[in-house]
Amino acid sequence: MAEADGSAAGNTPTRTLSNRPARSRSAPAWVLPHEPAPVRLMNTVWADRHGVYDALISRGDLAGWLAATGLTARGSPLNDDDLAHFRDLRDALRRLAALVTADDARPAAESAIPDATAAVAVLNAAAVAVHPAAPRLQLLGGALTRDAAPSGPPVAVARAALAAEAIELLTGETSPRLRACQAPGCVLYFLKDHPRREWCSTACGNRARAARYYHRHRPATATDS
Repeated sequence: MAEADGSAAGNTPTRTLSNRPARSRSAPAWVLPHEPAPVRLMNTVWADRHGVYDALISRGDLAGWLAATGLTARGSPLNDDDLAHFRDLRDALRRLAALVTADDARPAAESAIPDATAAVAVLNAAAVAVHPAAPRLQLLGGALTRDAAPSGPPVAVARAALAAEAIELLTGETSPRLRACQAPGCVLYFLKDHPRREWCSTACGNRARAARYYHRHRPATATDS
């Protein structure tokens, strides 16, 4: 598990999620670590039986997440603007994922960006946050190579790469496999990697089956008749 270092956070203000105060708590193993990076960013909003949590409250949270996902090296400099940009990107991705998956039955999972048009603008802005470097020729081991890495601060480069990957995820061949987990209380998204996969995790599958069993076998009440 990648622990978030809250000591670097300062007094970063929190926002709200689904009209509830945002609560910071590091997600276990960063939640579904084998999902694509854009989905992992979406899943920094997660839930357990006690409520919904935001795992990107502080700069330390963001630094830990970037290092855990391999998008930047641990210790890369970042500031409050970087945190705000990543939170906006996360909220935009959650709004667009809800659009793609027709996810309108999970109030707790609602994005802080309610408008899809605004979410598209946030994602596009992130994708062009850095400019591609002019091609450079390098001589390595006697061979000529072309280097055209984007130029800019490492965190900005990571955000732009993440946005580009997200655009491909939302519009490319993988788009039909993006799913919203419908287990009771879950707010996560996942990429369906097997025809029989219905839930984001085994735990959610067990919880959903238990809820179905209870619903089928619960005692009849006056309101049922």
